[in-house]
Formats: sequence, structure tokens, C-alpha cells
Amino acid sequence: MQTTSEIYKSLADETRLRLLVLLQGQAELCVCDLMQALDMPQSTVSRHLAYLKKNRWVQDRRGGVWMYYSLRQGLDPFLQAQLVLIISRLAGTDTCRADQERLASYLKNKDASACG
Repeated sequence: MQTTSEIYKSLADETRLRLLVLLQGQAELCVCDLMQALDMPQSTVSRHLAYLKKNRWVQDRRGGVWMYYSLRQGLDPFLQAQLVLIISRLAGTDTCRADQERLASYLKNKDASACG
């Protein structure tokens, strides 16, 4: 069983918080989408996503060779409320706005064969 401290420790990293903000409002995103938005290598993004998945903040789905991530459905109501609070607080920061702009630009111009 996860302890409360383990759950909150998983949020104690700026990259993981940025990933949660990017996933909010999206059905799901491919790792390649998140790499572009964060301007980080695949290994870094995947490591942080794995940590969030281990701590039950996100869920994944394999589509061929690609991995897709989304916010976890069916979170405990308390954790869901915490997630909403965190995302609403961070979404307006300069860093998260820049991430969202990079993501939107990338998705708009994304080659359909890039992933999925």
C-alpha cells in the first residue's frame, strides 16, 4: 500500500508537475508529443511518466511502438481534488504556458505518421 508521503513525493519534481498540466484537458498524448512540449529527450520524459504511473497519477496505453499517456481515471476523490488544485495553480505560470504553446504548435503541424 502506498503511503501518503510516497504519493506526494511523486509530485515533488517540476518536470512531473509540468507533465500533469500538459495531460490535463487532453484525451491522451504520445511520449513524442510530450517531448516536444517540454523540449526534453525521450529518456527523461519516459522516466518521469513511469514515476507518475507507478504512483497512480497517470495511465498508459500502447499503440504499436508508441506509448500514450493520460491522467488516471477513477482517482480517489481526495487525490482528484488535490490534482485539480495543483493543475489550476500551475497552469497559469510562464513555464506551463510556454509548454502548452509548444504542444499546441507541435500538434497543429504534426505529421500524421509521426506516431499513432
